[in-house]
Amino acid sequence: MIRALRTAATGMYAQQLSVDVISNNLANINTTGFKRSKVEFQDLLYQTIKTPGSGSNLGNVPETEIQIGHGTKPVAVLKIFSQGDMKPTENPLDLAIDGNGFFQIIMPDGTRAYTRDGTFKLSAEGQLVTSDGLLLEPEISLPLDTVSINISSDGVVSALVVGSTEPEVIGQLELAKFVNPAGLKSIGRNLYLQTAASGEPMIGTPDSEGYGRLMQGYQEMSNVDVVEEMVNLIVAQRAYEINSKAIRTAEEMLSATTNLTR
Repeated sequence: MIRALRTAATGMYAQQLSVDVISNNLANINTTGFKRSKVEFQDLLYQTIKTPGSGSNLGNVPETEIQIGHGTKPVAVLKIFSQGDMKPTENPLDLAIDGNGFFQIIMPDGTRAYTRDGTFKLSAEGQLVTSDGLLLEPEISLPLDTVSINISSDGVVSALVVGSTEPEVIGQLELAKFVNPAGLKSIGRNLYLQTAASGEPMIGTPDSEGYGRLMQGYQEMSNVDVVEEMVNLIVAQRAYEINSKAIRTAEEMLSATTNLTR
């Protein structure tokens, strides 16, 4: 019974973590560029009571074994980088990536972070920055007398200035991609950091082979499916309840055993 108590407890902890992840997915359903997560589990060690071929009192050799598992454990919370829906905003500074790739962001310490959130703003110096004021890499600076800005699907940035009839090319946007984007580390603010699991970033031009195209005036919404998350939530809740029932059952059996000695 003690084994059952501990085994069921691991199941309750696993489902609690699953509910935590589902709750975070649902909380970010309207977060631009958010990618949903899922929990992966593994079973724990097994205790072998009887091995195959160990023989029996009747002289025959059984070919089956008796093993008892010790529960489950979470081994990973995996990011799912499927494409989110595109939402038109009519804001020329909003960019969405249709396909693979990440925008490159310069952190305050000079390191690079990566994001799918293309809701950019203009700084006081006319530079493209994130909502937190972090610079986009490569840096794009608009002339102070800019009338309009155009960003093509392959990342060419053009600005029309006062007194000019033709737009002027002022920069070229680039995207980064990774062999294993699921290995990126989430640090909040819609940003990811490179890790040993993600591999080195590969820099390329938007709308080229292996890289997504840019869509000006659009936002990529989160890829959270509300119906799927609600179903997962119900499954996790029921699994939590049945594990708690196993604990109560084991406790009742242990109590009955203890009462035999009175």
